[in-house]
Amino acid sequence: MDNRPAASEVLISEVGPRDGLQSVKTIMPTPHKLRWIDALHAAGVREIEVGSFVSPKLLPQLADTAEAVRHALGLPGLTVMALAPNLRGAQAAMQAGAHKITIPVSASQAHSLANVRKTREEMLADVREIVSLRNRSAPGMKIEVGISTAFGCTLQGIVPEDEVVALAAACVAAGVDEVGLSDTTGYANPAQVRRLFRRVRAEIGDATGAAHLHNTRGLGLANCLAAYEEGVRTFDASLGGLGGCPYAPGASGNVVTEDLVFMFEAMGVRTGIDIARLIDARAPLRDGLGNEPLYGMTPDAGLPKGFVQGAVHG
Repeated sequence: MDNRPAASEVLISEVGPRDGLQSVKTIMPTPHKLRWIDALHAAGVREIEVGSFVSPKLLPQLADTAEAVRHALGLPGLTVMALAPNLRGAQAAMQAGAHKITIPVSASQAHSLANVRKTREEMLADVREIVSLRNRSAPGMKIEVGISTAFGCTLQGIVPEDEVVALAAACVAAGVDEVGLSDTTGYANPAQVRRLFRRVRAEIGDATGAAHLHNTRGLGLANCLAAYEEGVRTFDASLGGLGGCPYAPGASGNVVTEDLVFMFEAMGVRTGIDIARLIDARAPLRDGLGNEPLYGMTPDAGLPKGFVQGAVHG
């Protein structure tokens, strides 16, 4: 399924059911998770990363990913995504019928070893195997590599941009459909986002995928706007701002979906998502997580008086 937006639109890819839930201690009961996915879809979200095919011993919060995929496949017009960190995970995603998988390949060697216990080169070999398996067994499935720690790493520090660009090119050469850039640790600033997306786009063209940006230091929306100005039209975000890599110290705070949708709609950029219903989707999330804190300035402040979605405000 292809939900890529036209030039006047953006696609907000909701990653809360995967990236959000992997970062909290509470294990959301499966019925609550499925109601949350339903509420996101009812609000107009058309791409959801519903989980990760990783060992339940590592992330018991995501042990029901296959069930979440099967449920989400029944929602019309929805691209059902899942993360697959290795060949076994990709096989499980194909068996479950996911439309798209994301493979995390870290630009930082230190983070790669901590996150997947493999070097970048070993992960590239895995990517080639997964692409080969997809081509044989599930040719309709899309594969995106998310380059983790593309903007810096709490374990390694600076990640050279040349290495990120070369890694993006290597992933495309391996046969993936898209390569996105992830600010796993919230290190990015708008100037850096513009520069790196521009360089990657010059190298791999239309294979440039999503911007996965965090709000760890308060620059999430500014960085999204910088990526938008560089031609990016797909953005990962998490309802309530949940999320973060368990294997990258200090990697907290995905961009809040509610705030991101409000920003674009206030600019007159269409998201296809009903903000009021999106805010309502916090209820099943809150019910399933109990006392876990949720974030978001738009839900707290409310929509401005006279606000009309899609109209240019300002």
